[in-house]
Amino acid sequence: MKFEYSPVFPQEKDQTRYLRLTSDYVKEVKSRGKKFLEVKPQALRLLAREAFSLVNFYFRTSHLENLAAILDDPEASANDRFVAVMLLKNAVISAEGLLPLCQDTGTANIIGYKGENVLTGVDDARYLSRGVFEAYTTLNLRASQNAPLSIFEEKNTGHNLPAQIEIFSVTGSEYRFYLMAKGGGSSNKTALYQENKSLLRDERTLLGFLREKIKALGVAACPPYRIAVVIGGLSPEMNVKTVKLASAGFLDNLVTRPTGLPHGYRDLEWEKKVLQIARDTGLGAQFGGVALAVEARVIRLPRHGGSLPVGIGVSCNADRNLKAKINRNGIFIEALDRNPARFLKKIDELKLEEAPAINLDQPIEGLMAELSRYPVGTRLKLSGTLIVARDIAHLRLKKMLDSGQPLPEYFKNHPVYYAGPAKTPPGLPTGSFGPTTAQRMDNYVEEFMKAGASRVMLAKGNRSEKVVEACRRYGGFYLGTIGGAAALVAREHIVSSELVDFEDLGMEAVRKIVVKDLPAFIIIDHRGHKLY
Repeated sequence: MKFEYSPVFPQEKDQTRYLRLTSDYVKEVKSRGKKFLEVKPQALRLLAREAFSLVNFYFRTSHLENLAAILDDPEASANDRFVAVMLLKNAVISAEGLLPLCQDTGTANIIGYKGENVLTGVDDARYLSRGVFEAYTTLNLRASQNAPLSIFEEKNTGHNLPAQIEIFSVTGSEYRFYLMAKGGGSSNKTALYQENKSLLRDERTLLGFLREKIKALGVAACPPYRIAVVIGGLSPEMNVKTVKLASAGFLDNLVTRPTGLPHGYRDLEWEKKVLQIARDTGLGAQFGGVALAVEARVIRLPRHGGSLPVGIGVSCNADRNLKAKINRNGIFIEALDRNPARFLKKIDELKLEEAPAINLDQPIEGLMAELSRYPVGTRLKLSGTLIVARDIAHLRLKKMLDSGQPLPEYFKNHPVYYAGPAKTPPGLPTGSFGPTTAQRMDNYVEEFMKAGASRVMLAKGNRSEKVVEACRRYGGFYLGTIGGAAALVAREHIVSSELVDFEDLGMEAVRKIVVKDLPAFIIIDHRGHKLY
């Protein structure tokens, strides 16, 4: 049998547009008649710092254009267009470089491909981590990483380290990087299914599988998405990693046709099918419609004959991914779009319907009665006081109940907003401030409502049936607000913010905020009706 070698991921020429940061810290050297690229540690530190400084404030041009295209889509719902408008306005504010585009500024992920002729002479991960540290501690970003103190106890590291860093050896004299700030919400939507050949018996079977799984993605991870589907892989780990790279756009140059050799490829026709499936879910850009996804990537990989891993994942509307490289000409980073304001004229031409104004500063029973006048799916403008509490705060409040203590009055007298802000810039009431995934608080709702709290909740994403039943039983409401518009919310909708409890929890401490005209949608009402 003739030996034929093929890389598993053969890629075409990289069409990415790069900007040079500097030509310092790199030079070619000769040793024993061979050229090497000498890279000083400062280059790694600079590259990581600049990458995570930029990617938390700016988007790729293609992503902004995809959002703008929703405004022209004749099948888009009014809610689709409203979300697209808010996300484009959010991009304009974050591009000022003060408020990051999302409050969850993510886990820093760095994948490096180090040419065999590249010399650094140091532990590269150490200097890359230093750059991550500098970005997250000097800018208005959020520290989200928890270090274990035991199986059950943990502590926020305070500086968003550790970063996930992987470095691979390749041929050549160039050092290439994939960098992403991966938020918890979109990361949680990555799923691996261990299937078998029967899934591939015909198109109808595979389409049925994908319809079920894509609809199950829901909206908690802040659509519009880039959906990645990977079919095959030499191991489940390979499959899931490919999902991650594809969802970030890092495999866009993968060849788009099979050749008979054992390699992977992008299937452009199936990408169209996946986009259509996403449209057909009716979930839309968070509140019903057709814009669940704006892009899809479908990759088919080689596999073991007895195994068919299928992976599905997303990049959310906070699409924070970029490429970088170091070569003999300097340090280069992918060019992101610095001028999203050009889309504002297009936004101004739209006529968006007015939403009912809701006063939050009234007795909770009165607020619930007012909300009961509107059907699910109604867009509202909220003004008044909200209590902000999320995962760890909810656990502490639950422990208070379990020990026989009453819940705090602030938790009973106001709606609760599941959120956690980024760092507050000087002169502003808060940092970027958007909702977190509601389902993580589902287990608390029944007991809290029974105790007179959580009767009006605000967050993002769908809820479980037990929350629907609790709302029906206790007359409660669940409202959804836009995920991915955190800079806009901080700049235009939050009037004040004060810490009221659990200061030691950092960004997860309980806060009281006052909002003005905050957009929200009725997702579940007091009768148990739900939007999705």
